[in-house]
Amino acid sequence: MNDSSSSASLADVLRGELKRFSPGAKLPSSRSLVDRFGVSPVTVSRALAALAAEGLVETRPGSGTYRSQAAPPAALADTSWQQVALTAGDQHAEPAPRVVDASGVLATLAAPPPGVIPLNGGYLHADLQPQQALGAALARAARRPGAWDRPPVEGLTALRAWFAREAGVGPAQVLVTAGGQAALTTALRALAPPGSALLVESPTYPGVLAVARAAGLRPVPVPTDADGVRPDLLEEAFDATGARVFFCQPLFQNPTGAVLAPARRERVTAIARAAGAFVIEDDFARRLGHGGPLPAPLVADDPHGTVVHVTSLTKPTSPSLRVGALIARGPVVERLRAIQVVDSFFVPRPFQEATLELVGAPAWPRHLRTVAAGLRERRDAMLAALRRDLPELVPDRVPAGGYLLWLRLPEGTDETALCTAALRASVAVAAGRAYFAAEAPAPYIRVSFADTSGSEEIDEGIRRLATAFAEVRAGI
Repeated sequence: MNDSSSSASLADVLRGELKRFSPGAKLPSSRSLVDRFGVSPVTVSRALAALAAEGLVETRPGSGTYRSQAAPPAALADTSWQQVALTAGDQHAEPAPRVVDASGVLATLAAPPPGVIPLNGGYLHADLQPQQALGAALARAARRPGAWDRPPVEGLTALRAWFAREAGVGPAQVLVTAGGQAALTTALRALAPPGSALLVESPTYPGVLAVARAAGLRPVPVPTDADGVRPDLLEEAFDATGARVFFCQPLFQNPTGAVLAPARRERVTAIARAAGAFVIEDDFARRLGHGGPLPAPLVADDPHGTVVHVTSLTKPTSPSLRVGALIARGPVVERLRAIQVVDSFFVPRPFQEATLELVGAPAWPRHLRTVAAGLRERRDAMLAALRRDLPELVPDRVPAGGYLLWLRLPEGTDETALCTAALRASVAVAAGRAYFAAEAPAPYIRVSFADTSGSEEIDEGIRRLATAFAEVRAGI
């Protein structure tokens, strides 16, 4: 084992060797494990901590590490009764169906097996993350007076003001949240009663479909084209369903990458306002542009309080920086605040302090420029690889931001079979079916270039995808 070995690998080895030790026996010292396996003391410490968390070993300060003297596991109880309890409703109440299905979200959250090129990821590759700046910000935040005190439930005033400037609103309209997904969950709970319809773009982000169904809502698709959601069909959907909420991603939409056309922006909010409905604007890609000018958020041009704006700093930084904001005008702000307080009280202050340190540092604008250049280069590399190896899948329009391409497959192609064949070829892509609230009009896959190291890995990933595509098409 060499210096690059992970703590997880070392834990696996030690887990197997524990059988040679009787309960209560002392394990070799950390120093001897460092020498034996050729790893760092930090790797050894993390491996032992993992075993301790599993209850396999006990660490005694000043004495060493010992095999646990745990009792043998008890026989498994019969928990099959839960299948009835989880599906049976109140017989005296109107049923509100709930489907908790995270498969569409897990498809982009789950780490691929070793050796698989991740063209399905939803976060930046480590090379594009501001890891040094994040570490420095967290260290500075920890030294701030009162860093571990309870924050205001709405969020730190300075952080609310920063989000407000970004969106062109006042700080009183801002509620700090634990990332974009938490903000979205809060917004849906606040705005849509169980059993009601939720209008969504078609296709749309699978995370909103999962949240909606878990809350007992009925997602209703509204078709899109290259310029975003179609206002004529949006108006029809409001009339047909009586919905009071429309979820959309006007900027670099997931999965299509479309930007809502200027001529449609005011019309979309006007249609919702006429229906007495809210528009939830998920602005997840605001800081993932490729260098060109960006339109203002919908909420900036909405004095009537129709738009509830969701934003987050997770995408342009790190999956673990779960800090975002909900922005709205009018009485709905108090409703959003109440829902968040009931669910989670507030966002931990150290994360808010660290976020302020990060966005206030000179390194922040430099980082955003680095992200823009890195995503642009990766996008161009993926398009070039597609033109070379899969010309029939090249999209008609090149996205000016974001981190993904939405690829239409030839009629008759089984997208699930393609994704399975791609995994056999050691490349992961996302099947398009999860992005539709109802029947899909055609087969698609979504490919991402965010979690790749650069052009070489993208080239190889597309070559592997081409191999899988040829295999699936040969079987048609």
